[in-house]
Amino acid sequence: MILVTGGAGYIGSQFVRHYTRERPSAGVVVVDSLAEGHTEALEGLSNVHLEKMDIADFEGMKVLLSKYGVEAVVHFAAFCYVGESESNPTKYYKNNVSGSINLFGAMEACAVRKIVFSSSCATYGLPVSVPIKEDHPQKPINFYGKTKFLVERILDGFAQTSDWSATSLRYFNAAGADRSGMFGESHAPETHIIPLALKNARGTGEQLQVFGDDYETPDGTCIRDYVHVEDLAAAHLLALDKLADQNGARFLNLGTEYGASVKEIIDVCEEISGRKVNYKVVDRRAGDPPCLIADASEAERYLGWKPRHDLKSIVRTAWTWECQKRY
Repeated sequence: MILVTGGAGYIGSQFVRHYTRERPSAGVVVVDSLAEGHTEALEGLSNVHLEKMDIADFEGMKVLLSKYGVEAVVHFAAFCYVGESESNPTKYYKNNVSGSINLFGAMEACAVRKIVFSSSCATYGLPVSVPIKEDHPQKPINFYGKTKFLVERILDGFAQTSDWSATSLRYFNAAGADRSGMFGESHAPETHIIPLALKNARGTGEQLQVFGDDYETPDGTCIRDYVHVEDLAAAHLLALDKLADQNGARFLNLGTEYGASVKEIIDVCEEISGRKVNYKVVDRRAGDPPCLIADASEAERYLGWKPRHDLKSIVRTAWTWECQKRY
């Protein structure tokens, strides 16, 4: 049995669905406070046990780990709004860092020492070289990135002192939706460019804001590496399977190694939807790097992972979800 924290959230629920497809006879216990998760994201999964609980509940987590005979944890639970982390860092340190420490303490108390952690390229900060490799300096520039960086360091400490096997997966920009069109991204407020652009194209969203068009990039807008949520889910299962023979901590980038500009995203959204995206250029946001692209070669070497979705596939699945969104 595995335990998945934040398993009713956007990426966590995609992992749970992927895991149950690949391991139909295996059980999963999902722990989610439902502060940002959705029970609908787990509909139809009979072998998934959803426990509404905060990972800060130390005694409760110990009970669940023992009750279900948990052997490994996949840890997604976190607040993830960069802007909010800047205005309310206490919320992010309390949940993302203190909550994780509590979880790890409960795991150690129950002798559960295998974990895959949902980390972020936000731990790198402003890039000194692109594409970004795992040995790139980590100097996060926002509190969200700092919380992910701190949890990585804590896990590394457990791996060195308590014989844990831990893999931190540093994603770049998660995007897209389940190919069925029944499950996808649902945030309030929404801050990601693809759903915002598609909402505008559908006529249900506000005018899209493009934060700066004077960067040193080919079209002047920021470039990011967008990776499909299904590809991220597949990487987590590969990393989970590797833990059986892994010693210590590993850190891996997950990205497509292709950078798409904001204007390119708008163009593809217009192509897939067949509609115009109404946007305006506004001032740059503080701390936005011009270009973030992954070097994901280590994930391919160690996990055998390669993303299957390209940018058009990402937007196509996101558009299908946007047109029939249920939650």
